[in-house]
Amino acid sequence: MKRREFITLVGGAVAWPLTARAQQSALPVIGLLGSATASEWTPYVGAFHQGLRDAGYVEDRNVAIEARWANGQYDRLPAMAAELVQRQVTVIVAFSTPAAHAAKAATATIPIVFTTNRDPVQIGLVASLNRPGGNMTGSTDLDVEVGPKLLELLHEAVPTAKIMALLVNPTNFNAETQLRSLQVAARTLGLQLHVLNASTERDFDTVFATLRQMRADGLVVVSDVFFNTQRRQLATLTIRHAVPAISQNREFAAAGGLMSYSGSIRDSYHQAGIYTGRILKGEKPADLPVVQSTKLELIINLKTAKALGLTVPPTLLTSADEVME
Repeated sequence: MKRREFITLVGGAVAWPLTARAQQSALPVIGLLGSATASEWTPYVGAFHQGLRDAGYVEDRNVAIEARWANGQYDRLPAMAAELVQRQVTVIVAFSTPAAHAAKAATATIPIVFTTNRDPVQIGLVASLNRPGGNMTGSTDLDVEVGPKLLELLHEAVPTAKIMALLVNPTNFNAETQLRSLQVAARTLGLQLHVLNASTERDFDTVFATLRQMRADGLVVVSDVFFNTQRRQLATLTIRHAVPAISQNREFAAAGGLMSYSGSIRDSYHQAGIYTGRILKGEKPADLPVVQSTKLELIINLKTAKALGLTVPPTLLTSADEVME
């Protein structure tokens, strides 16, 4: 073999992996900013990835993802958002309202796709639903708006109830709005509503001790990332303490809670994946209307109802999207 051919061959062998690495680093990067934990959010992350695939993108094939998870500690989100901006990601995906606000505060130029259970116009994320403007768009399941329905459904399941409790995370951006809407609903139904706060697992012992002291007839668990990550523990505690409870998380009922009622969170995250793909292809967030999930799901765990000694009214059972037996 001639010397020149040998050098060319060796040079090519070295250059190929360098080229491959360059191509890998040249992939567009999605910065994922989440309020919860990756393991607890697996179903929703899966729905997001399905949306990405529907838009033509697969992680590590033609797009890279850098994730930052706050593990329920909302005060960590601003620094994490700043990291993603410094990383110069192509687009930021903000899972939850607190994450969306942190991303908005961190950049006015990098496109942001959010998921939220609030009205994004009311909380200042976008100018309007049809014409978001700026660098943000996304999807909403409007769980806060259906919050009062939780109390109504629980009262229907426990018609003799007089005292209800509301579990709220005081660090949640939505807490005040959730509280106001449910207080109005309680007055309409003629119920006493007591507010209980929890932002860490350590708070749960106090919460359920208080429920026992006040002889509460039921518990409403409002929409919150922390409560969603603790849904199994909360469901177990409601059974142990014989408290009929309803949550805005489907998996709460699956884990043994009495009922759940919410917008389809998976639909919301799936749409976020689709929008992220469209932005990667060059579309502008300002031109993508915020998608509103209109699908609401009522889940009843009949096994839990029997364990609690409740007879669920037939009208409530027939209106359920799923009855777990």
